[in-house]
Amino acid sequence: MESREAMVALNLIGNVGPVRVRQLLEHFGDPAAILGASKRQLLQVKSIGEDTAESLANWEKTVQLDAELKRIEESGCRIVTQADAEYPELLRQIYDPPIVLYVKGSLLAKDKNSVAMVGSRLTTHYGMESARKLAYQLAYLGVTVVSGGARGIDSAAHQGALSAKGRTVAVLGTGINYVTPPENARLFEQIAETGALITQFPFNRPGDKQSFPIRNRIVAGMTLGTVVVEANLTSGALITANYANEYGRQVFAVPGRIDSPRSKGCHDLIKKGAKLCEDAEDILSEFEYLFPQTNRPPSPAQTGVLPALELSENEQKAYDTLGNEEISIDEVIRKSGLPASAVSVALLSLEMKRVIRQLPGKLFVRNG
Repeated sequence: MESREAMVALNLIGNVGPVRVRQLLEHFGDPAAILGASKRQLLQVKSIGEDTAESLANWEKTVQLDAELKRIEESGCRIVTQADAEYPELLRQIYDPPIVLYVKGSLLAKDKNSVAMVGSRLTTHYGMESARKLAYQLAYLGVTVVSGGARGIDSAAHQGALSAKGRTVAVLGTGINYVTPPENARLFEQIAETGALITQFPFNRPGDKQSFPIRNRIVAGMTLGTVVVEANLTSGALITANYANEYGRQVFAVPGRIDSPRSKGCHDLIKKGAKLCEDAEDILSEFEYLFPQTNRPPSPAQTGVLPALELSENEQKAYDTLGNEEISIDEVIRKSGLPASAVSVALLSLEMKRVIRQLPGKLFVRNG
């Protein structure tokens, strides 16, 4: 059995996690040797008890490895282990890095310059727009935006990065064959085309209260820092921030309205030492050694437009509805025939490209 296949099998055994696998590898030297060991041999390894030894010694009775390998091959995803160069370097450094990663898309060396952006699923318009704008700014400057693919802030972060034609990675809390939420099917396709979908969970693993915190540690572990855009005091985004703090990574929080429950988690983080974040510069200034001012490409605010201005189909439809007289976002939706969510993303991108501007009252007009 090849080492990669053995790692997939180990990942399928329920009570054998990353820490135990590391201890087993230190003892046996090879993942295939772990699967070939007897119960007596396994019990000689520190911290391996009766139940774990029993599961490992009889793994072929419970693990359908051939079926899982077939699903991997047919789905178009692939397995990345810590032995592979594309395994995220920062993720290797945490206490319990995933045994394997299921990857659809590409993981690149430049993804080491990545920032996590997380927040509530139940969010406000302010939160969504803040996430899109921050993600757009970061992705435009070459930072990979990492989030969890969920509703709300996660989706807005991915959309903002894609609008800037930058890289974004979605870390899933399910098997890679699940699309959660279902309305993100097209978004996941776009992410995989230019970035990556990744998960540590095998096929057909649904999301639950255990899987999403496990996912959050990957989001925090593979990034330089975590930005919490909008979160109440019980939001799972705070779990990601806690992991980032535990790993010695920087935590940022976007302030919100003082009377909004959905901002209280961010305000609490700021009180505890998170850096207040208003724009991408607040983030990049913490990593000046990676993004010195002299090496950064000029921002849209400096140049007025992106270097090679191209409009997507939705951006063009939204742009065509505008003129020299301001119109409301509702009017743009009606005239363009696009869904409200698509119009919001398109207008944000057009605004960042400096071809339109937003006026008070959510009114829009062409520049020039």
